[in-house]
Parts: sequence; structure tokens; C-alpha cells
Amino acid sequence: MIATDDGLPVPVTIAVCAARERVRGLARRAFPRRRCRLILTRSADDLHEALRATLVDAVVVDAGSPSPDMWRGVEMARDYPSVPFFAVMPMRPNDGAALARCAAAECTDVCVEGVDDFALRGLVLPQSYTARFAAALHEPPPGLKLDAQLQQAAWRVVVGWAGRAIRTDTVAAALGVTREHLSRAFSQGGNANLKRLIDFVRLVSAAELSKNPGFDVGDVARILDFASSSHLSTTAQRIIGTRPVSLARLRTVDLVERFVHGRTRSRGISEIRS
Repeated sequence: MIATDDGLPVPVTIAVCAARERVRGLARRAFPRRRCRLILTRSADDLHEALRATLVDAVVVDAGSPSPDMWRGVEMARDYPSVPFFAVMPMRPNDGAALARCAAAECTDVCVEGVDDFALRGLVLPQSYTARFAAALHEPPPGLKLDAQLQQAAWRVVVGWAGRAIRTDTVAAALGVTREHLSRAFSQGGNANLKRLIDFVRLVSAAELSKNPGFDVGDVARILDFASSSHLSTTAQRIIGTRPVSLARLRTVDLVERFVHGRTRSRGISEIRS
């Protein structure tokens, strides 16, 4: 499985909203380039743009020198519940009100400067969007009938990318087999081919992200590397027979049912049950 040294699927993106150089330096040490991609911002507007431009796995906000702009960054947690927000502050005796405000904004955790510095990566990465997505879908849904060991291993590589675009040859390379061998493994038993399965996982992620009030269809298409909103729309229609605007109300089990009962093989082969 493609993973960092911590066993976390790649790629992982952490966005940091901090005006203080101390917190920016802390973030650089906690999230070095060899482990993840780090986006450093200084304002809530820049953080908002980062969230709408790429799939951000977690957000770290400097709450140690609170300002109206920094509180805007903290309170974005309500608009992006799929993305964990972590506040960083010194936790001084007079920080009680700030701590309460972080809790009210539904931050995942508050990290204490000088105490949690070396633990920051260990606190943030397991809660990241990619890690939670991969863990939730570690076992393929029974309806997909991915019974062979190679099929299950390929599934875990795909879900490890949390809906980002991934090529079939990348999956094959991660498993140490040829793309042709992997494709044949998915052509047995009438199952969906690997490319369709990848598209399905991307739509599962799109459905999860669509539940965030801060994202619209265009944002979801952009951060999951679809060419356009129209591309996301045609993929949703082709794979699960629904429009992107309907994804927010569908659970993963609903998506699996639509996928299995619909066209699970190549285009034009229908297995729709009446």
C-alpha cells in the first residue's frame, strides 16, 4: 500500500492558518515535505481559498494571538465538518474563553504550545480526511463482491487516495503486479472493472464532501481533480445514475446499492434490476 512512514495513505495536505512565525515553524517541523504537503496561510481568506482549491486533510489554526480574522479561520470548522480543525494556543490561565470558543466552533482538538509540539503530527494525521476515509472503507462492501485477495488489496490502495484521481498503473505498481494482470483479476465473476471501481470511490468521496456547507458542486469537482463540474456530473450519471446535487443526501450504503444494481461493467452493459 502506498503510505508514509506513519502508514498513512498519500498524498496528505495540511493547511495552516497562522500569523505568528513560531506556529508556522512548528508546522514546518511537524509536517515536513517527505511526509505531506503543507499549505501556509496568514489569513482566513487565504485559508478559505486553500480549502476550495485542493483536498485539505486537516487544518491547523493559530489561536494563540486571537484576532477577528483568526477567529474566522477557527469558525470555518462548522462549514467543513469533514475536515478536522486543530487550534494551537499556549493555554495560559486567561485562555479559558478562547478554549471555549474553539470548542463551540467544533474544533477537533486544541493543541498546547510547548507541550504538544512533538506530538502535533501524531495528533493530526490519524484524524485527517484521508486517514478516516481509508479506515472507514478498509473492508470493501460485500455487495461489490471483491473476494479475491488481490482485489481487496487493490481496493485498499484506491480508498487510500480518498477519492483523488489515481491511475490503474499506479495501483498495479503499489501491489507489485502488472496492470494487465490486475485488470484480468477484476474481469472475473462479472465484477466492475478497476477503472469503474476507481470512479465509484471518487464519487463516495464526492458525496462525503458535498455534505459540507462550505463546498458547492464546483468546489467538490475541483478538489477531487475532476476536469470540471460537467465531468463530475457525467461520471455520477454513468456510475451511479444520479446528479451531483443529489450526492449530499446519499449515504455510502446507498451509493453501493446504486452502483451494484446499475451498470457495474463497461458502458452499455446494464445489470439494472426491475
